[in-house]
Amino acid sequence: MVCLAKHYKSKQVCPTKKISEIEGIPFDFLEKIISCLEKAKLVKGKKGVKGGYTLSTIPRKISVGDIVSVLEENKKPVNCAFCSRLKKCSAKNVWAKLDTALNKTLDSITLKDLI
Repeated sequence: MVCLAKHYKSKQVCPTKKISEIEGIPFDFLEKIISCLEKAKLVKGKKGVKGGYTLSTIPRKISVGDIVSVLEENKKPVNCAFCSRLKKCSAKNVWAKLDTALNKTLDSITLKDLI
């Protein structure tokens, strides 16, 4: 996403192979990531010989929280929902505060901040 953000102003389409090389991400893994991001409408794809991907909107409108929400099943540092000690846990408030702080931080950082 940072690679796409860097090319946003130039309207340059970035092929997956190029992103893979620049970022050092295995091509097959990157294709899975890009597919998830496209389904979430964070990126747009262009097919063909000169195809590739671009951001679907300006970098300042896409937060790290948006991206992590798509790529991670659970953003919580600890999931207390299934814990048998939930009612008598003295640490659950700590985990709840940490979760709130983590999400606030992720949502406050945009792709523009990263480039």
